[in-house]
Amino acid sequence: MGNKLSSAISNKFSKHSGSAHGKRGTKRKLEIDSDKSDNEEKVEGVVGRSEESPSPTKSDLEVGLAPLSDIHTPKRKRLKSTSKYIYQTLFLDGENSDIKIYALEQEWKLHKIYLSQSPYFACMFNGSWRESLLSEIDLQIPDPAIDTAALKTAFGSLYRDYVFIKPVEVVGVLAAAFLLQLDGLKQQCLTLMSNTISGDTVCSYHEACCRYSVENLKAECYNWLLTNILTSTDLDLFKQISVDMMKNLVGDPRLFVMQVEMDVYTVLKRWIFLKENPTWCGDYKSMLSVIDDFFKRADEPDCYLESSEGQTYLPAFSPIRWQHIVIDLDSLLILEQDRIINLEWIKPLYHGMWRKMLKLEQSKDKGPEEIPDENHFNQTSLRCGRLLKCEGEYCWRWVGYNYGVDILLTYVNNLIFIKRNTLTQPNPHSASLEKVRNFAYRLTVASVDKDGKVTETKTTEIQKLSLHKDEVISDT
Repeated sequence: MGNKLSSAISNKFSKHSGSAHGKRGTKRKLEIDSDKSDNEEKVEGVVGRSEESPSPTKSDLEVGLAPLSDIHTPKRKRLKSTSKYIYQTLFLDGENSDIKIYALEQEWKLHKIYLSQSPYFACMFNGSWRESLLSEIDLQIPDPAIDTAALKTAFGSLYRDYVFIKPVEVVGVLAAAFLLQLDGLKQQCLTLMSNTISGDTVCSYHEACCRYSVENLKAECYNWLLTNILTSTDLDLFKQISVDMMKNLVGDPRLFVMQVEMDVYTVLKRWIFLKENPTWCGDYKSMLSVIDDFFKRADEPDCYLESSEGQTYLPAFSPIRWQHIVIDLDSLLILEQDRIINLEWIKPLYHGMWRKMLKLEQSKDKGPEEIPDENHFNQTSLRCGRLLKCEGEYCWRWVGYNYGVDILLTYVNNLIFIKRNTLTQPNPHSASLEKVRNFAYRLTVASVDKDGKVTETKTTEIQKLSLHKDEVISDT
């Protein structure tokens, strides 16, 4: 039996890292305006006379000195920093502009010397383009992701050392940075996006990365979905996931499946409902109560995925490992009731499963004799996982026949114990009494922060175990 244990443990390392774990996920930014560092000087004037100086006469006082009450020391005027002055006077106010840019139905009074920091404009002004001789340019913006605010941020970045970008604006600013070839602004956007991946941003970030070929951040977003999609209760997130993306996630061997394969099917039901009802409003629990009504097709002869509406979603169901769903009676009853898939599609699986059960019953199959090929393992292994929300001791098993091997897993003190339960604890299914049973597994443990971002992870290679009855082994 192939087993992949994917356990997302949010506080797995808290005992060892203490408060430092929390700091790792906390971003702080300190901005110091240079004009706030100018200290106001208070000048105290002390008027007196030294021993060597003669005593002033009345006429001296009247002519040379004003009374002390009339002396006013002017406060030094606080000046703007050079960067702020340039940004305000040249960019915002447009003083001494030598070029006008018309874009997105707005006029920008700018300066060629600043715009030339952009290779896009440098080539335009210094090359053989006719724009090099013009004082007014109509700039075409072909990318719909760029709006006026994004373009303002991009132009403004040429007049100051640093620009503040909000996560909600960053995709548009990134698009403008690519258009104007502003490498520094690109990097600032990508760093911000990497630090703010969450259920609210992951799909828009991934789409932007695909559009602009940003492979590293694209992989970060995809890995976030692999880790969180089966446990997310963010309804808006599911509405944004495309059919192709969902197909890739379901078929990826790195998907964190919580709890078993049937839960993948259940998530796809929710996803279809939300895609077909994008304006539906309600919380997660209330949604679960209306999903079954949505799929009822009493008057329809075909299953949902054979309907004109449902065929769109069929590709996302094909990577499900149906052989690990048909081994559980409750799961089969749900499939029959839902009528989402055509049960004829999975009937061929019964023949192969029956042959395997006969081989096990007649002691002709004791499990894999060697470590299986990785491609075969990734396509056929039983995917199962557990979400542990706090530190403690946990023990669990996964439902299904599992071919006479009842595997119990225990997590305690950062250790995973694997036991082949035969006689010591009650077993809901029949158990093989063979002296030794073999199986292969791969174990993945991950710790995630409050936004679902993986902070620690560890994955073993595919390993083969030979367990005697009621034997226990540990895997760190």
